[in-house]
Amino acid sequence: MDLDVGYVCSQCDCYSPLGATRCPRCAGPLGFDEPTPPVSMSQVIAPALEADDVLEVDEMLVVEPVLEPTFPLLDDAILHALPQPAAPPVGPHRIPLRFVPTEALMDQARSYVCKKCYSPVPQGHKFCGRCGEPVPREVLGAQTIMFSKVMEPGKAKLALIKGEGFQSDPSDETAYLLGGRQHPCGRTQGDILFEHDVWVSPLHATFFYRDDGKLMIRDEGSLNGVFVRVRAPMPIQPGDTFLAGEQVFRLEMTPRELDGNDAEGTQFYSSPKRVSPFRVVQILRNGILATQVCARETSLTIGREGCDMNFLNDPYMSTRHARVEVSPQGGLLLVDTASKNGTYLSIRGERELNNGDYLFIGRELLRVDISA
Repeated sequence: MDLDVGYVCSQCDCYSPLGATRCPRCAGPLGFDEPTPPVSMSQVIAPALEADDVLEVDEMLVVEPVLEPTFPLLDDAILHALPQPAAPPVGPHRIPLRFVPTEALMDQARSYVCKKCYSPVPQGHKFCGRCGEPVPREVLGAQTIMFSKVMEPGKAKLALIKGEGFQSDPSDETAYLLGGRQHPCGRTQGDILFEHDVWVSPLHATFFYRDDGKLMIRDEGSLNGVFVRVRAPMPIQPGDTFLAGEQVFRLEMTPRELDGNDAEGTQFYSSPKRVSPFRVVQILRNGILATQVCARETSLTIGREGCDMNFLNDPYMSTRHARVEVSPQGGLLLVDTASKNGTYLSIRGERELNNGDYLFIGRELLRVDISA
């Protein structure tokens, strides 16, 4: 917080910094040793007044905050911490208090206020039109795509975390405010477009609100699906796909044994078999199946090392990343084992979204923020 001390000209009321000897506007002296003569309003405000119409103004010490009068006063601890300027000569002067705005920069992006002169700067302008102060880069980089005029309570915002064409600068943010009843999303169709992501279908999914106000997402038959981050153990069914690190997996049931004796009674030679309730298959591009591992007994672990399925070269894979296990009720569960980047399960049809959820649409990672 800055405390600016200076002089105010007794003739034209122009502010001058401490140490100035003449007013920059009217060139009048800024001395305080002699009494200040009466001020003629005809010289300052209204040249059309009659010569005899003289209005005398008694200057006095004024402490004037530039912002709203209801701004909280400075306490003694803050005032003592501020640099103390040299005391000016006794006489009429004004001390303006200039406060640094406390709003978050992303909230200022819609109506940024210059930190130097506190003038409003229109969105998209790189410099203040009054004092020429540059607008901070983090404010210039902020982008908000509005679908409604006002962010209503209970409505959601989608923050783009990363994706195709995403700016690597962490201060940049693209946000989609879901103010309407529903918002289709896709590569070429809908309100939310990801034109550079070839993994997004033309119409991929739709965000919509139920009658009770809950935010939902519906997969519109996309090729690659919609994946939501696993917060707690989630039920998973054969045929479901999930993400861990940069890998895509599909859960399958263990195939039946088909290696019986041939027509001559000879047994097919193979590795020892173990009882396995399911298996996990790694899927490569174009649907090619790669690593396939059958669960040992009741669970299968995935990670960078020391697991049933290991991916040493995946920088986004944690050492112990995820686990698929048989639940006590007999179903199957997908568990994220405190991984750094999370585990994501594909949705079937529709899925409710909550505040703080992360989801993948193609290669776009989005975060759901729901207002209170």
